[in-house]
Amino acid sequence: MADLALESTRTAVSEELAELRRDRRWVVYAGRLILVALWLGSWELASTYWIDPFFYSQPTAIWHKLVVWFTDTTPFGSIWTQISYTLQEAVYGFALGAVAGVALGVILGRARFLSELLAPFIKAANAIPRIVLASLFVIWFGLGVSSKVATAFVLVFFGVFFNAFQGAREVAKVVDDNARILGASRWQLMRTVVLPSATSWILASLHTAFGFALIGAIVGEYTGADRGLGLLIAHSQGTFDPAGIFAAMIITTVLALLAEAVLTVVERRLTRWQPRAGGH
Repeated sequence: MADLALESTRTAVSEELAELRRDRRWVVYAGRLILVALWLGSWELASTYWIDPFFYSQPTAIWHKLVVWFTDTTPFGSIWTQISYTLQEAVYGFALGAVAGVALGVILGRARFLSELLAPFIKAANAIPRIVLASLFVIWFGLGVSSKVATAFVLVFFGVFFNAFQGAREVAKVVDDNARILGASRWQLMRTVVLPSATSWILASLHTAFGFALIGAIVGEYTGADRGLGLLIAHSQGTFDPAGIFAAMIITTVLALLAEAVLTVVERRLTRWQPRAGGH
């Protein structure tokens, strides 16, 4: 009887905690909506009475620009064409940069002599202002997709590389030694010990890496392109249209948030084996 009463009490407490968490979540969502409404409302009010909307635009003008782009067209064709073009460049740059960063980071993280040999060259390459490389890539690869993918690649690569490198270095020595004693080959050690240990480091870098890939694609388009969101930003700047710049920024932000949601789902699946905070 005592066990049944204890189990009933635990169930009631768990349900109460779950309900409190749900209520807290709705309060957080409501608070966020209120903050956004206050921000947009104050901006609209300021642009009506105190600041010049010609320079700073206003939320209603930005909304109108978005409606025109999505229901009619942009100066360079369908908005979906511009989005798909930028997204294609960002995805290619993200994928190539992530794969190269993980591979090289893990390899150098395990090969101490090789990492010491290449360290000054990697640091020198990382010190280069990578955004400036967009101009060179346009000269080298032209106005097509390749130059934008190259810009996205270099922005993604170093962030992923350094996290993968550190993750490979963080493998517990006792685990490493035990695997070697049990006769694990280099490949088995890499697959069953090093990569799982570095997973959290790698996934943490990927959350920001896609945002960098989008930045690289847009900067490349801004430098020189015939399609894409970066071209819309450059055109809006050239025509003194801040609403167009803000509209393109909003679209880019939505793309980044959607990518973040996808990466979060992937991360949860890949790290399902790891114990959760507060778990048993």
